Amino acid sequence: MTLSPSSPSITPVTLQQLTESSSSNSRHGVDIEQALQKLSTQTTSIGADSKPINSFLDIPFLQFRLDSRQLEPNDVFVLLKSHIPNCQKSRDYLYQAAENAAFILSEIDPTALLSTISISNHADITLPNDSTAKAQQQLAALPCPVLHVPNIRDFLGTLIQARLQYQQPVALPTVIAVTGTNGKTTISQLVAQLTQLTGMSSAVMGTAGNGRLGALVQASHTTGDALAVQQFLYQMGTENAELLALEASSHGLDQQRLQGMPVSVAIYTNLSRDHLDYHADMTEYAAAKAKLFDKAHFPDLTHAIINIDDEHAQIMLDTADASDLTVWTYSLESSKSATFVAAEIKPSLHGVEIALRTDFGNSEFDNADFKNKETNSINIVSPLLGRFNVANLLAAMAAAVALGISLERIAAVVPQLQGAVGRMQRVPSNDGCFIVDYAHTPDALSQVLASLKTHCKGQLWAVFGCGGDRDAGKRPLMAQAGLAGADKVVLTADNPRTEDPNIILQDMQAGMTSEQYQRTHIEPARQAAIEYAVNQAAPDDIVVIAGKGHETYQEINHVRYDFDDSVILQNALKQAGRV
Repeated sequence: MTLSPSSPSITPVTLQQLTESSSSNSRHGVDIEQALQKLSTQTTSIGADSKPINSFLDIPFLQFRLDSRQLEPNDVFVLLKSHIPNCQKSRDYLYQAAENAAFILSEIDPTALLSTISISNHADITLPNDSTAKAQQQLAALPCPVLHVPNIRDFLGTLIQARLQYQQPVALPTVIAVTGTNGKTTISQLVAQLTQLTGMSSAVMGTAGNGRLGALVQASHTTGDALAVQQFLYQMGTENAELLALEASSHGLDQQRLQGMPVSVAIYTNLSRDHLDYHADMTEYAAAKAKLFDKAHFPDLTHAIINIDDEHAQIMLDTADASDLTVWTYSLESSKSATFVAAEIKPSLHGVEIALRTDFGNSEFDNADFKNKETNSINIVSPLLGRFNVANLLAAMAAAVALGISLERIAAVVPQLQGAVGRMQRVPSNDGCFIVDYAHTPDALSQVLASLKTHCKGQLWAVFGCGGDRDAGKRPLMAQAGLAGADKVVLTADNPRTEDPNIILQDMQAGMTSEQYQRTHIEPARQAAIEYAVNQAAPDDIVVIAGKGHETYQEINHVRYDFDDSVILQNALKQAGRV
């Protein structure tokens, strides 16, 4: 949702008015007064003198903007630091926004930003030699005031939501957030499905799209910026959604894009090598994920649901314990003591049967028909393929229980679940088994192949590549994961972006043995690679097209071309006479 000045319902507001209205219009921990108390310690340099925050409290404005291109007259522009600093771009954003903004809140010190360049055409003044004095005069010459707020991310979401609530107060949905390298999309969608099937109105936000179930709109990021996130939360409130299940990426958590979100239940799936082009190492990556379990960041938290089979689970457990959360764990290892354990798993190409053991302690299902009295376990029938989807289902079921839904009701609707698009998605064929999956990390690919290997009577094929302009160290690891799990491997392009696909493929082949080369076919063109696998696979074989999943494009040199693995696969199967 985006309010626009042309809308007759939008009215100007001041920070002072937001403060005064916060006590009556606060929703789910939105505390604008506390946010402004933090703001009150800040000052800004305008000319030679410094002006206090109080001078900003009574300036009317319409709404907050994070993109200077979307700024309308009398909006407030928030200038944030980029992960990769670019002073020239930041200065351009500042000058562009100053033409229309009521005022600017800058995470970047504006004096330091402007003192590194010569005078801009926007400020037609004579400058002394001192660079700081030049910057001060440039600031003074801007059409609007600028406030330096170095900790703006600590309360930006709160400010945005308070502005939305001031316009028209609505009850916000309960929020369940999922973090981890793999499984976020599936779990968030399973949570939304389980809650909706048991009577709640639910929505999702993440990689596969944002919106109500069955009406998702494709998103550009797993976790949008603070403005997009808060606007979407508010929009779901206006549509009377009772629950929002969202994906919390490490980027989003590290950059505090979810600040102000009323997260009550946090889920941790797993951690494997990914995004090391952004995070310095796995320790930093894990620490970013752990922020989701810290009440200092998410004061509405009540429950933490954590996969104790993962080697990085302890930092999540420690953070949740320090926040005094109710901590539930889940595991696929029958020997472990967890809140929810898959004591027995019987897979088939139609799904899995699970013997669920739980020490949850809810007596309401003690006499239920689905409970096995001899093994003290609950019988669950899931249509989802793959062992890892059992873990995803346990997490989603635990989240539904945390919301107060009975385990008996949950178990009854599990057979109606549908997997997320592009996640172990089976494409129909007369013979063979053809799967599209989003697995784009070594661990995810290994799990997909291991899950399908137990079903495979013939040979298991894996078709995959690696993205360009991303962690190059992952490339040989992806190839080795594919070769370890599959009988036949087809290496191809993923999203090459600005890199030559042949260079990426060379990186993937590092360390391959002659035996591995004999099992490998290399085809840079992804469509040709898919067609090759379809034509070569035998009737008892299983073919996995991995890496892109739900994506409907292939990005090459900054251009996104239409490319949907499932559509390409369907066409290839038709051409081969296999459907």
